[in-house]
Amino acid sequence: MTDPSVIEEELRGNGISVESVDVDGGTEGRVDLTYMTAFPAAHVNRREVGQALTAFIDLAQRGEWEPAPVYATSIRIDDDVQGRWRADADWFDGYLSYNLSDEDFSELVLDTLEEEPSMYAGGDR
Repeated sequence: MTDPSVIEEELRGNGISVESVDVDGGTEGRVDLTYMTAFPAAHVNRREVGQALTAFIDLAQRGEWEPAPVYATSIRIDDDVQGRWRADADWFDGYLSYNLSDEDFSELVLDTLEEEPSMYAGGDR
């Protein structure tokens, strides 16, 4: 199991404003990430999703993280969820073994994206 502080440091190094990182000690090693977006618009910033994914890929390439499911929540401010996305462990494995292209990996992740209206912009929650 990877120390959450290692993951947090890598994410911050990639420009992600980490609110919390939890790593499940179970067999899956699931990572739950909550981050404060630098782009508090109606939609999750795809570049920011890519920056977060790059952090996990870099950790895996250096042998500092064994690919596991990543569940991410992007927030605008406390309790104002912008959206959620996930990346499965086998998607990381496929990408790292060159069986998935950048585009295919990105498409898989972005297909999981669920956005929520802002509670501060008149949206219902």
